[in-house]
Amino acid sequence: MARPRIVVVGAGFAGVSCVRRLERTLSPGEAEILLVTPFSYQLYLPLLPQVASGVLTPQSVAVSLRRSRRHRTRIVPGGAVGVDTRAKVCVIRKITGELVDQPYDHLVLAPGSVTRTFDIPGLVEHGRGMKTLAEAAHLRDHVIAQLDLADAAAPGSAERASRLGFVVVGGGYAGTETAAALERLTTNAAGRYPRLDRREISWHLVDVAPKLMPELGDRLGRAALVLRRRGIEVSLGASVAKAGPEDVTLTDGRVLPCRTLIWTAGVAASPLIATLGAETAKSGRLVVSPDLRVPGADGAFALGDAAAVPDLAGGGDGAVCPPTAQHAARQGRVAADNLVATLRGTPLRPYVHKDLGLVVDLGGRDGVSRPLGIDLRGMPAQAVARGYHWAALRTGAAKTRVMTNWLLNAVAGDDFVRTGFQTYKPGTLRDFEYTDHYLTAEEVRARTAAEGG
Repeated sequence: MARPRIVVVGAGFAGVSCVRRLERTLSPGEAEILLVTPFSYQLYLPLLPQVASGVLTPQSVAVSLRRSRRHRTRIVPGGAVGVDTRAKVCVIRKITGELVDQPYDHLVLAPGSVTRTFDIPGLVEHGRGMKTLAEAAHLRDHVIAQLDLADAAAPGSAERASRLGFVVVGGGYAGTETAAALERLTTNAAGRYPRLDRREISWHLVDVAPKLMPELGDRLGRAALVLRRRGIEVSLGASVAKAGPEDVTLTDGRVLPCRTLIWTAGVAASPLIATLGAETAKSGRLVVSPDLRVPGADGAFALGDAAAVPDLAGGGDGAVCPPTAQHAARQGRVAADNLVATLRGTPLRPYVHKDLGLVVDLGGRDGVSRPLGIDLRGMPAQAVARGYHWAALRTGAAKTRVMTNWLLNAVAGDDFVRTGFQTYKPGTLRDFEYTDHYLTAEEVRARTAAEGG
């Protein structure tokens, strides 16, 4: 009798946590496990701002999926671009571009999220994201290139002003940490450019909300405004009305010279979710039951950023778990346990987890954190943030690389070197997340029907 085939889509916190639990729990004869991912690493997303600023190398936050000696999961090098839950087929676009159909008995959907954009003129042409490793590495090169070019431009010129103007949109954790990390990069680098004055560099953090990181509460939200003392202008209650190649127009009418627009204003579920034709909630997240099953889809589970998982520990009333790493990793373990229970005919359990708090690293001696409900700011908060991230890294090699990078950066600083990768590519939002690679629900059904006929 053939072993049941389990297909896990996505190698983020949720997917990897699920696969690791399955490998530890199931015997080789109980199931065949496949992991669909275009890259054979788990990206430690919370540390991406430090990659963009050069504090960490890209390899430090790319945690290999092939180091485990218990490894028996088959990694399928590609991205899932469509799912037909009736035919139990996952359509995969391999890294060669070839489309292949992968039948499954059980499916775990953890494809994560993509940058949420809006119909703002010029945004996808000129905005840059912070969602992938390639974006972070490219953004560092781009920022240093602006300093190089501004140093060669005439003092007081429009070109110089636009190259030294940086705008980050999004006052959540990603945007705030990105602005903080890159502002330190440009401020420190300015000392290596004798023709540049640090006061010429302008950083703007823009968010339509009335406060930064509202999840941290009023007290810590105000503490995060330490960024203003570092020269970052924080504009709340505003957003981008129009983006151009050399300036950004805000909804309050201001026009800011800018050739670097970084867009971190939220996320939306992976476009893969739309191909299921199933019920979705806010930001396109797939509606699931408390035990992480997809209603009406036999054998399918969904979790992480792509699923609207009921927050049973948060008081109910329709609340769903926020798209954070701590929830995703724990949902992965619960999904694995419930999948094993399905195979063995035992009861499933709901996902329940009380949020342990949030940590925000603002670089240098600055930080704001709320571990276990305790408000921290300054160095203690920064130490907790880095300690949490270091402990959460999955392998000893990753821990060693990150700690070594932190120590080296603290002692020796940065050389502000451009690698030159993708020098002639714009590196904007449309270039990195491949959102145009997905099939429509109709295309998936037509494909599986043809294969079945």
